[in-house]
This record gives sequence, structure tokens and C-alpha cells, in this order.
Amino acid sequence: MNAPKRTLAEQVSFGLCVAILAGLVGLVLYDWVASDGKAAVLAVAPAGAVRSAGGQFYVPFAVENRGGQTAEAVRVEAELRSAQGSREFAEQEIDFLAGGEKETGVFVFERDPRQGQLRLRVSGYKVP
Repeated sequence: MNAPKRTLAEQVSFGLCVAILAGLVGLVLYDWVASDGKAAVLAVAPAGAVRSAGGQFYVPFAVENRGGQTAEAVRVEAELRSAQGSREFAEQEIDFLAGGEKETGVFVFERDPRQGQLRLRVSGYKVP
């Protein structure tokens, strides 16, 4: 039995689909080779000026995944120590941080962070 001939439009559509699929497979393979199985390497730092409003102080921060693997539920903590010795804590959770990705957030304190010592750190994450 003879197979029906394909029209030019069908052949072009098929060719485009194959090219798109090959491109996607190539990108996935490139990403896999480029990340080289590097674990997530997380870093956090202040990301702007402290602002005050309504008796609270807002401290922007940025957390970056410098590794190759994705990190989920990234926990970022801030500790503010005042000159009088009192301590105030704040915590944020970033849901998803892919390799090479950067996210920003804001910590909120009752005391002015400019009048004390502010310490930021990543306390943990979940491996997907």
C-alpha cells in the first residue's frame, strides 16, 4: 500500500518542529554540561539603603545562587545587635533559586540598623 504524499506545508511544518525540538534538547544538554553538577553556592548581601517609615526600618537584601544546582526554600536570616546589646532577628524564605539566579527581599526591624551591627546569612535550603 502506498503512503499518501505530504504537501509542502506539511513538510515545512515537520521540519520546523524537528528544528525546535533539536534546539530544546541542545539547550538542556548545554545547561547540564555547563552546570557540571556544581552544588548550590548561596551568598547574601545588603542591596540598598535603609529606609524608615511608620516607625520601622526596611533593609533591602539580595541573595544569589553562584552554583549550578537549584536551591528550594532558601532561608535567609538577619540579626541586628544594638550598641546596648539587645538583639533583633528577621527571617525570609525564597521559594526557588536556580543556578546563577539572584532574588531580592526586604527585612523589617523595629530598631535602626544604622545604629547597630547587622549580620546577614543564609541558614539553609532544600535540594529539589
